[in-house]
Amino acid sequence: MSRSPVWHPFHQHGLGEPIPLVERAEGALLHTADGRAVVDAISSWWVTTHGHNHPRIVAAIRQQAERLDQLIFAGWTHEPAEELARGLTAIMPPALEYVFFSDSGSTAVEVALKMALGFWANRGAARHRILVLEHSYHGDTIGAMSVGARGVFNRPYAPLLFAVDTIPFPAAGAEQATLDALEAACARGDAAAFIVEPLVLGAGGMLMYSPAILRQMREICSRHDVLFIADEVMTGWGRTGSLIACEQAGVVPDIMCLAKGLTGGSMPLAVTMASAPIYDAHLSTDRSRMFFHSSSFTANPIACAAANANLAIWREEPVLERVAALVAAEAKGMDALAAKHGLQNLRQCGSVIAADVPVADAGYLADLGPRMRDGFYARDVLLRPLGNTIYLMPPFCISEQQLTCIFTAIDEVLSEAL
Repeated sequence: MSRSPVWHPFHQHGLGEPIPLVERAEGALLHTADGRAVVDAISSWWVTTHGHNHPRIVAAIRQQAERLDQLIFAGWTHEPAEELARGLTAIMPPALEYVFFSDSGSTAVEVALKMALGFWANRGAARHRILVLEHSYHGDTIGAMSVGARGVFNRPYAPLLFAVDTIPFPAAGAEQATLDALEAACARGDAAAFIVEPLVLGAGGMLMYSPAILRQMREICSRHDVLFIADEVMTGWGRTGSLIACEQAGVVPDIMCLAKGLTGGSMPLAVTMASAPIYDAHLSTDRSRMFFHSSSFTANPIACAAANANLAIWREEPVLERVAALVAAEAKGMDALAAKHGLQNLRQCGSVIAADVPVADAGYLADLGPRMRDGFYARDVLLRPLGNTIYLMPPFCISEQQLTCIFTAIDEVLSEAL
């Protein structure tokens, strides 16, 4: 087979590692060209919620593709987008009255940052600093990288990134330091917004903190009139055990980002939901005060139809009951593995569960991660460790037998690695 011209993300082609070819998928299984059935234990990068090729979502995509495939969204509209916006405002916090469409989690974050800065600019206030949480990750576009942790992911692009104020992560026992730092940063008076991943920091190592801390961070921002942005791109759509993570803390952000599971993971689509004050700050008879952001595929009708099918599943099926059953099964399996192999810092938030392999070389680029990943694939399991952190985030439809395959693979790989 000749060399492929495809340049894959987060993949070092110079290592010559094999790249599986997947021909089809169903439920929690990926079927490769060489006849293997691989259990997708990470929902294909955290997007697939109800399972691959869910019949209701596939049918919605097919029907919409036959009616309207694409439409300019600047000054035009279509029913799938209108229906989706109505559906989202019906199930999300009531204060989030407005829905702005984009294409991915990264762009949803870019939109949120621009909304926050535009809010203060249109009010004539000199607020321009963005506050971020240590170890956070919000995407790979320039603004999203700027508000994420600095390191190997973005070091070559440092000249492009804008300065931010970093608030220490609320690690167990050090929560007060986080709250004090946030209080001080907000009190200076130049902060426009604070952006957080609620409850779980994904790419930063599946780091978790309590709903109580999330609530206190929101209260500090409210006291100082600092906009609160919740990046629910990964944590939304049931991953943390509730529809959105903010729900567990009783928190309503000023701006919220949703993507990944918005279409059930079937198609790229994102939204940034905003409260009325954010929208009203851009509302004017002066065209120069409009919100200047778009892409060619904003609110693509086919993607919106897929998202509407996802909302119907949430309305009509017991999704959170499935999540609860998955949470219990994951906890049982990982508890046994942690006890057997001495895994450290076992942690769980909803269906997101993670533990650290006790090794000296634990960085993201350490050889352990790729070695474990290859071991999992050899056992027909898709797991992609973050350095020495093993985590699970499977589709909610995964079977008991498939979970057993995952735990068996982890057990055998850890026995080899340790």
